[in-house]
Amino acid sequence: MKMGRRTAAFLAGVLTVSMLLSCSGPGEKRYEASFLELFDTASVVVGYAKSEDDFTKYSQKVYDELKVYNELFDIYNDYDGINNIKTINDNAGIKPVKVDKKIIDLLSFSEEMYEKTDGKVNVAFGAVLSLWHDHREAGLNNPGRATLPDYEELKKQNEHTNIEDMIIDKNASTVYLQDGSMSLDVGAIAKGYAVEQVSRFIQKEGMKNGMISVGGNVRTFGEKYDEKGKRVPWTVGIQNPDTSSDRKSLYDLHLSGYSLVTSGVYERYYVVDGKHYHHIIDPETLMPAKYFLSISIVCKDSGMADALSTAVFNMPYEEGSKMVEGLKGVEALWVFPDSTMKYSSGFEKWCGL
Repeated sequence: MKMGRRTAAFLAGVLTVSMLLSCSGPGEKRYEASFLELFDTASVVVGYAKSEDDFTKYSQKVYDELKVYNELFDIYNDYDGINNIKTINDNAGIKPVKVDKKIIDLLSFSEEMYEKTDGKVNVAFGAVLSLWHDHREAGLNNPGRATLPDYEELKKQNEHTNIEDMIIDKNASTVYLQDGSMSLDVGAIAKGYAVEQVSRFIQKEGMKNGMISVGGNVRTFGEKYDEKGKRVPWTVGIQNPDTSSDRKSLYDLHLSGYSLVTSGVYERYYVVDGKHYHHIIDPETLMPAKYFLSISIVCKDSGMADALSTAVFNMPYEEGSKMVEGLKGVEALWVFPDSTMKYSSGFEKWCGL
């Protein structure tokens, strides 16, 4: 909750910093910064500093770093002087593209997550996802004429989703899509990965206690101060996927040095003939996954949490539960279509169940 005494606006109103009057620590005050346009979502930075100027410097650095990742990982827009994921897609089947090491690292991490999740999260799935994206955008712009992608066309595009056709040359810092009809879509991992990298960066810059949230991809580090000035873990709520319910948060988790990422049907969807179709596409059926309303993942690495939230969303409960229980330091909450819930064996330690 914002209780700003003073507010400073920067970047032509893009970034706003407010001081929170409660829960400050010895010699430090708690501040919050927010901005809107990166990764097509709202972002919030909360932390402690001796002065508003000090915190503004930190939040500006967070914004600047996130902006770099946003432009590099963009699949829709070009930027002057930057080769990004869109540049790679535009040159599929044509030539390797020299890219920033940040892209090499993201795509290498994506390969690891592909193997870890048995292909349930695949950055080479872009040919299928782009069909769904185009139909969703058209349906949102003209609801009366909303349609589903043709299933035969989905199957045809699925022939161009082999991640082995993504050739990464780390020495040359190039990426080449050797299938000219394939494309990359890093939407299932990019935000969480960027949040993880930026949180590590800002800690090295001297910010010791904070929380970064980009579109619900939350990474905590250090601790916060309670009303008595005692250091305690950060409190992060899990959103109720039933947006019509008075219960807005399912659980409040108490995290320090951990991440929380939730994937759900309420995030992006459109309606065709009275039925909702969300954006998380099952690579097995090529249709929106039907197993759950939402999946929440808790682990240290925000990039892993982001990838796992999509992967587990695309798995039957038994399969997803087995995978989560086999991963050290990973916990999960499943919300089923009937709003019942199950959670992994160590989940309760984060919320005092």
